[in-house]
Amino acid sequence: MKVGVFGSKHQENKQILIRRLFDLLNQKEAEIFVDEQFYLFLTKRLDFHPLIKGVITGDEFELDVALSIGGDGTFLRTAARINKQNIPILGVNTGRLGFLADIGSNEIEEAIDELFKNYYKIENRTQLRLHTEEHIYQGYNYALNEVAILKQDTSSMITIHTYLDDEYLASYMADGLIIATPTGSTAYSLSVNGPIIVPHNNSIVLSPVAPHSLNMRPLVIPDSTLISLTVESRSGYFLVSLDGRSEVFPSGAPLKISRAHHTTKVIKRYNHTFYKNLQDKLMWGADVREQN
Repeated sequence: MKVGVFGSKHQENKQILIRRLFDLLNQKEAEIFVDEQFYLFLTKRLDFHPLIKGVITGDEFELDVALSIGGDGTFLRTAARINKQNIPILGVNTGRLGFLADIGSNEIEEAIDELFKNYYKIENRTQLRLHTEEHIYQGYNYALNEVAILKQDTSSMITIHTYLDDEYLASYMADGLIIATPTGSTAYSLSVNGPIIVPHNNSIVLSPVAPHSLNMRPLVIPDSTLISLTVESRSGYFLVSLDGRSEVFPSGAPLKISRAHHTTKVIKRYNHTFYKNLQDKLMWGADVREQN
């Protein structure tokens, strides 16, 4: 099995777990390939030189599976590196709250064993595609979590004129607007009181950030909807952020957001369900009085 390892460069205190993971892969006689940036971190910062088959340097590579070592942010960066290559990703959590990277340190052995026995499920997660005229956005124009339209600085709010399938919806006067997938509904959108959407739901949620009018509420729409936006800003600029990758846009630049034709394939253990994740990560059903 060809296994690609991608990881965060900010986890010096997790090197015991990282070394154990490489040991497990070598025990399974995997062909291990490591992303270039993560390999530099392992060799330069940790002085760890794992036995590997090669280093991943370009944008095109062949793998059977990708391992993301870190938190959900690392998983998002791994998904961007995978791009449209149809490689399933398993997230090993060395961060904090993990909905995408949900394999804890206490279950790595079991998860790797199940991986090599092909005993797992794959969830196809929706991505969003950002389209701009004249390719104003220079980066990877797909997002697994969300596309966020935000004011650039601490100045006055922006106005986001919003159309759904060419029908006018509203002009959001706010600090921003988050367009999130079901996967992203437990991320940035959740922090502004957006609804939680189960991953296999064919929906998108529009969640305003600090709206001027309190009657501007989050809205759930079909993911087949074409979202068209134009933004007014007194500063003349605003931010567009795709899974945290931000670029500055000039006021008035037209934006179109739609469901991507490809998905991100996420590997899950059979005993990991979305509802169990809500219970564990958000402590649903927990009674804090029992701790006293």
